[in-house]
Amino acid sequence: MIDREQVHKVAHLARLELTPEEEEKFTTQLGTILDYFEQLSELDVNNVPPTLRAIDVKNVTRADDLQPYPNREDILESAPEQEGDFFKVPKILNEQ
Repeated sequence: MIDREQVHKVAHLARLELTPEEEEKFTTQLGTILDYFEQLSELDVNNVPPTLRAIDVKNVTRADDLQPYPNREDILESAPEQEGDFFKVPKILNEQ
């Protein structure tokens, strides 16, 4: 069971300012959640295969076919800055 002091400590670590009423409310709510997890730990899951999701999910993607863009100049003209045939971007790495 979680007590109010533990909720206060976690709130402090998370940089949350909770009122005494919120601390009391969260103590009750977190206690209920932890009790539920304790019930789940009593289940026999030895024959249950590990999974990432409860339902099977597949991404619908298209093939990534590389093709040259016919109007390279149009793309370069829309850039905020360019240098020759390239985009000019700010340096993001220091020299050390």
